[in-house]
Amino acid sequence: MNSLEELQDFIKSKNNSKNFINASDVPKICRSEPCMLGVDEAGRGPVLGPMVYGVAYCPIKEKKILESLGCADSKALTEEKRDEILLKMLTENDAINNVGWAAEIISPNYISNSMYKRAKHSLNEVSMNSAIDLIKKVAECGANITEVYVDTVGPPEKYQARLSEIFPDYKITVAKKADSIYPIVSAASIVAKVTRDHSLKVWKFQEGLEMSYTEFGSGYPGDPLTKKFIRDQIDKIFGYPLLVRFSWSTAEVMLQEKAANCIFEDVDDDGQTKKANTKPISSFFTSPNENGTKKRKLHKFFEERYLTRDNAFE
Repeated sequence: MNSLEELQDFIKSKNNSKNFINASDVPKICRSEPCMLGVDEAGRGPVLGPMVYGVAYCPIKEKKILESLGCADSKALTEEKRDEILLKMLTENDAINNVGWAAEIISPNYISNSMYKRAKHSLNEVSMNSAIDLIKKVAECGANITEVYVDTVGPPEKYQARLSEIFPDYKITVAKKADSIYPIVSAASIVAKVTRDHSLKVWKFQEGLEMSYTEFGSGYPGDPLTKKFIRDQIDKIFGYPLLVRFSWSTAEVMLQEKAANCIFEDVDDDGQTKKANTKPISSFFTSPNENGTKKRKLHKFFEERYLTRDNAFE
């Protein structure tokens, strides 16, 4: 991958209702020299689009390369500057030979389903699991990680203790605003932010909606374009396109106001309708009959939302 266009093409090739990882090759020097690794995220707060976790790593003795790239907190940089820095990481020899990176694109669909499970997974839990999995992936690919720096989720002391237990051989540092303190976390922040930005630019609505990212805005609840999208793009039966985190209060409130109320009727064996009563939709995800009748194939709508006949959200 040597251009932002190739980054977009890679993202477009994936199913955006599911999580996926994009990663560089491990630089040869990172397999032998002790390396530091930074972790940060982008898109934690928006009601639209994915959350992206990014990691960047390089030899401890080569951290000056990060400064020469201009790594700083991605929030303090313009979109053009972030793109420029990531492009350097993708194309310039010094960066390619010394700096590795990886990003997990966490779909809004996965976020919502995690928060609505019976055994609920909070956004903090989703975030920590992604960070842990990315660190493991980089190490499994051969990078010689010895130090890890993380922009915190929740209390830094608690997060650091958890990571230290999982990675006892690493020096772990978890801090608030780590992206503005440690250049390696700044690099991770840029990887995450640019990946999220380009994920939105090439978002393909599986529901068939024809709309450019310039029409639904940044995804943050305060954005006027995002507000308009949440207000206008609601289906009274199926709710929102998969771009929307339907577990967010912004979406929940609108669904309560505009979505249809569903009443399910009981039907006797002879086909006669009983008195109407409200039933949970999970009652329709049933096992085969005792006589061995084959299960009906789930519609794509339910598969994409991880709904099964045994439990509506597992």
